[in-house]
Amino acid sequence: MAKDGSRRGGARPGAGRKPKALSEKISEGKRAEVLLRPAELEAEEIPPVREFMMEMQRDGTKLCAEEVYNETYKWLKNYNCDKLVNPELVQQYAMSVSRWIHCEEIINRTGYIAKYPTTNAPIASPYVSLSQSYVKQANVCWNQIYQIVRANCSTEFQGNPQDDLMEKLLRSRK
Repeated sequence: MAKDGSRRGGARPGAGRKPKALSEKISEGKRAEVLLRPAELEAEEIPPVREFMMEMQRDGTKLCAEEVYNETYKWLKNYNCDKLVNPELVQQYAMSVSRWIHCEEIINRTGYIAKYPTTNAPIASPYVSLSQSYVKQANVCWNQIYQIVRANCSTEFQGNPQDDLMEKLLRSRK
């Protein structure tokens, strides 16, 4: 500790070699610790979807948050990591994805260009920047979920609910 009371020096947060995934440790034949063993977990269905995730939007459409939430929990359950991930994190992910899809649907209906309210000059649609921010939020949430699964899954996993986002967007245009 320095004279002024601040801590200086030492290892920086996030510095150094990243820890290997549990499945990589097992495949190399090394001893690995599991936070919670699947046999110790109680069988429970997917937590109920909160009301705000199913509410009707002002434009009369319904968000697909419930669908994303259920798909993500099923994916987590397949790898016995559903108890390790905070349900609020899955809710945030589902809402971000569904709002991104909703913004993309509005962009498809209205276009990329809008009129400025007072001067009627053309401006970029505000839904474009909203869409970009929601997809960024969804990626941040997904990376947190993915890291938890990667670190605690004892088998190699395939299939990723995030791979289906574009397909979900295209299906929602009906």
